[in-house]
This record gives sequence, C-alpha cells and structure tokens, in this order.
Amino acid sequence: MEPQEQTGKGTAIHVAQGEGKSVWFADELLTFKVDRDKSETVGIFEDEVPPQSGAPAHLHRTQDETHYVLEGQFEFVLGERKVNADAGSVVYVPRTMMHAFTNIGTQKGKLLFIETPAGAVEQFLEEAGEPVSDPSSPPVGPPDLDKLQASAQRTGGIEFVEPSEEEAGP
Repeated sequence: MEPQEQTGKGTAIHVAQGEGKSVWFADELLTFKVDRDKSETVGIFEDEVPPQSGAPAHLHRTQDETHYVLEGQFEFVLGERKVNADAGSVVYVPRTMMHAFTNIGTQKGKLLFIETPAGAVEQFLEEAGEPVSDPSSPPVGPPDLDKLQASAQRTGGIEFVEPSEEEAGP
C-alpha cells in the first residue's frame, strides 16, 4: 500500500503530560494538545468534567468527533439513543448528528476529544472559553450565553439544538 500524502503541517508532534493551552469552558477545564495551528487534519484536547456537568444537545457541521473516556462515567445522547460510557470506552459521532454528554459519576471525569479535521470546534472553544489562572478554580457563575451564541455563529464550530421529547427523557 502506497503512503498517502498528508495535508497536515508535516511535523511529528509530542505534547507531554500537563502541557498544552488550557481554557475554562463553563466549569470544564479544556487542555488543547493538538490544534489547528499544529495540524490541519486533527484536533485533540482533554476535557475535565465535574460530576453532573457536560455538554448540552448540539451538532457540528464540518467535523466528526470521537470521545475517548479516560476517567469517570458518562451518559451520551447520540441522536435518539442513549449510551453509558465508562473509562476505556470510545464514542464516535459523525458530523451533523445531534449529541450531548453528562458526567453521571460522583467524581470528576475526563474525556479525550479527537476532532477531524481540525478547526472550527477548537476555534469555538478557545474563543468562548475563559483564560486559566488557576486550574483548580473554575469561573464563578453561569456562562455568558450571548457570548457563546456569538462565538458559535462566528466560528461555525457548533450549533446548539433542542433535543426531541424522546431524547430529552422524562
């Protein structure tokens, strides 16, 4: 099999544990390991999620998203079905599929996100996120929803959607 030409930056990347650019996105600590500045083909970031927190129903028009559960217990809504995912599980979401997730455990959970290709999702999260001065102290108060919507429209990284009654549950 012939090697395929890569469309990325053409350089191998190593990001050590504890390294990467971090932002607070609501109460979740995101650490970007590989972003669009390093690769055109893939974006990779860690997401530390407090108990009972997560992402509301949304979709991505231009990127597929893979979630690898590093720690914790999560419930994912994938279109019209729900799945539970513990450490070691992988949840793949193709572009345009409505999805959401919640840390259903009692401890902080951690997800590794893999976005293909790199781009709009990471740009949205970086733009809408808050700088991290202390990784043990999330911002106080609810997120600025107007800022989130404006950033979502500007970057095209995410569309927030209303789940159907079946998806939302009782």
